[in-house]
Amino acid sequence: MKNSFIYAAFAGLTLLPLTAMAQKTAIDKSIEEKEAVSHFRYLAADELKGRDAARPEINIAGRYIAEQFRKYGASPIDVEDSYYQSVPLRLSAPPKSGQLQLGTEKLIQGESMLVLDGKSLEGAYEMEVAGYGLEEDLEGKDVTGKILVVRVGGPEKMGPSQLFAAGRKKLALAQEKGAVALIEMYNLNNPPWPLLLGYLNKPQLMLADDDKPEDAGIPYIWAKDLDGSLIKSIDQGDIDQAAVAINGKVNKAITSNNIVAVVEGTDNELKDEYVMLSAHYDHIGVGTPNAQGDSIYNGARDNAVGTVAIINAAKYFAENPPKRSILLCAWTAEEKGLLGSAYFAEHPMVPLDKIIYNLNIDNGGYNDTSIITVIGLGRTTADHLIYEAVDEFGLSAEGDPSPEQGLYDRSDNVNFAKKGIPAPTFSLGFTAFDEEIMKYYHQAADQVDNFDMDYAMKYWKAYLLTAEKIANTDEKPNWEKGDKYEEAGKALYGDK
Repeated sequence: MKNSFIYAAFAGLTLLPLTAMAQKTAIDKSIEEKEAVSHFRYLAADELKGRDAARPEINIAGRYIAEQFRKYGASPIDVEDSYYQSVPLRLSAPPKSGQLQLGTEKLIQGESMLVLDGKSLEGAYEMEVAGYGLEEDLEGKDVTGKILVVRVGGPEKMGPSQLFAAGRKKLALAQEKGAVALIEMYNLNNPPWPLLLGYLNKPQLMLADDDKPEDAGIPYIWAKDLDGSLIKSIDQGDIDQAAVAINGKVNKAITSNNIVAVVEGTDNELKDEYVMLSAHYDHIGVGTPNAQGDSIYNGARDNAVGTVAIINAAKYFAENPPKRSILLCAWTAEEKGLLGSAYFAEHPMVPLDKIIYNLNIDNGGYNDTSIITVIGLGRTTADHLIYEAVDEFGLSAEGDPSPEQGLYDRSDNVNFAKKGIPAPTFSLGFTAFDEEIMKYYHQAADQVDNFDMDYAMKYWKAYLLTAEKIANTDEKPNWEKGDKYEEAGKALYGDK
């Protein structure tokens, strides 16, 4: 009896490491370097022209991913047995010419004003100033047939993505109230106006109305007013009309696709829950030639390497299904404003409260091949599983080294965090935004040929083991107490 007890205790102590060893062995067997690198080289090839979501080559990349899902045995979940979730987009290109005359001040498109969206417009119109253009700012004001003039952003400090999101809400409100155009007066030092000109004075993609994909609505304009003098003059009545001449504005409907598949779990109860593995497969396309004359931005680091991780997951989990189901998602149009994931978050193909965790991938590059950088480490109760998994492959998990960059809220994971789903981003190892990162980040130099393949294999495998541990854990991950998304989690899953 005594010996039996000792053997049982010893077996209990050794079961966990043996299981971990078996998982690692299975991953090593499943993920073959030549096969994985072949996926990598294809997705970052010149022929795909940088996988711009506004170019037709993105559809070739999407088809490739879908066919790998099919080949490896991951199943479609669309009612028509398709791996595609159609995402309606609208291409909004700058006007051929744009001008605003405000008293003696003439604003010119691409110099002192930016037409961000909307139709062409010509004529002279009265203006109405209304604070930040929020609902409370418009109380008691009649903006029908007028140009609504507001300050950019809101009362609180906002980052770039928040500025755009706030502007979209103001635009919808202005149109609802009958305004003929919305002008946001830009008076911020960061981002600087010259940077905005380079980034925004070119075609932009945005989510389209499902029913009216080409309905651009009223013009949406940013006007340079760094010292606030223009909005003050308008508000005081010194300038009462704006002469507008916006011509040649282009708005075009485009359809892109999220690529989605599922591997059903093995546990009769837990298989109705999902661990969502996600990465965006688009990049920024063709741009200005570099010193070597290369104009194709291949996006190996950002984010072909992440897309290969999802393809690897399709293969591995079809062979080794865990207790929970695995939801595989390759997002389109991340580089255009997290659009593909935003669409899925509002039109989920499985109930959001059944997605217990999102292990997202996004990358700018790496400068430390001994670590995995997890954006959001310390914010969910699954951290110990991440540490265990990456350690099995000789790596260590480190948190965000550059919180001032706001990286957590700049990738697809945030669209699900807002809904309440614990959602960190599993990134290549970096310790700072240094020269090594910036040499490749959104540059034509970001190619497979200068990627450390030994590190790529460790990265891909560590990602799979992390996902497997989370999919098999008895206790569902939660937000840590006090996290800004904790209340959203309680609302989604129930206050437990």
